[in-house]
Amino acid sequence: MASRKRLTPEESRSSALAAARALLIEAGPQSVTLKAVAGRIGRTHANLLHHFGSASGLQKALAEHLARSVCETIIEAVRASRAGLGQPREVVDLAFDAFDREGAGALTSWMLLTGNEDALDPIIAVIHELVDELAPGEADHVSGAQTIHRDTLSLVLMALGDALIGGALAKSLGLPRDAARDRATAMLEASLALHEKG
Repeated sequence: MASRKRLTPEESRSSALAAARALLIEAGPQSVTLKAVAGRIGRTHANLLHHFGSASGLQKALAEHLARSVCETIIEAVRASRAGLGQPREVVDLAFDAFDREGAGALTSWMLLTGNEDALDPIIAVIHELVDELAPGEADHVSGAQTIHRDTLSLVLMALGDALIGGALAKSLGLPRDAARDRATAMLEASLALHEKG
């Protein structure tokens, strides 16, 4: 009988979060259970309880994992844009894809529906870190910080809303599927243009 490879606590958590993310994308947030994740990685339910405490703890850890990975990607895109290597549309697409294809929108709505609102705290904290990272000098100027906070709020709300009902709403209004992305891009471009003038 072959023995299972012994993983460090960090490797075990990382493996579980990768499996949870795959389940989220494949089958939706209701599929992210301790049992399903344990089965996917060949571990026991008790092993996952040890690392996450509960299904709610797993979902909270997954939310933070998704938020960090999404924000790191967005930061890289913004840096590229500022260096002249990228465009605001890339930042918009990354944010929208994170909530849609990467499952953050479905996970967010699931957590809200199941009364697990505090699981959104890591997402909010990471987004706040993203804003601070994107505009370290802006935070010294109240108007600059407020502009960045407003842009971040608008972008996240648009991306979340688009992930949840964007396709159906655009279709019912006779608009192209990427109409919300186009509006978010125009908003971000206008904000950047105003910032460059000021």
